[in-house]
Amino acid sequence: MLMGEYHHSIDEKGRLIIPSKFRYELGDKFIITKGLDGCLFVYPKNEWENIISKLKVLPFTKKDARIFMRFFISGATECEFDKQGRINITSPLAEYADLTKECVIIGVNDRLEIWSKNRFNDFFKGNEDNLSDIAENLFNMDI
Repeated sequence: MLMGEYHHSIDEKGRLIIPSKFRYELGDKFIITKGLDGCLFVYPKNEWENIISKLKVLPFTKKDARIFMRFFISGATECEFDKQGRINITSPLAEYADLTKECVIIGVNDRLEIWSKNRFNDFFKGNEDNLSDIAENLFNMDI
């Protein structure tokens, strides 16, 4: 399970250090793509294959399916770590997620998310007051 929060800087060549704990769980090769909410998603290969198998059954005649697949798959790229434990983020992905310097890398169960620090802070602050309501709605606990 991928979990935790780490802060690193992306360099001018688009390289970002991934914490060793996450490197082990991602494996030698993994997929990085445009995520939701303005961040990047990073999937181990087996999780990526699970997602692709679900997308394959969506009808291409549905506009929402075509739009989502174009968005999600077109930006995807297979990555591997360099000797220093860094990944190279392509310029379109870095631009999409507004990765210019300070980044936040979080584990979210089956994936990593890579955020610009400013965007992550804005997202977190914008949702912080609603967390209790969100939890209640998701778990719908009747006592």
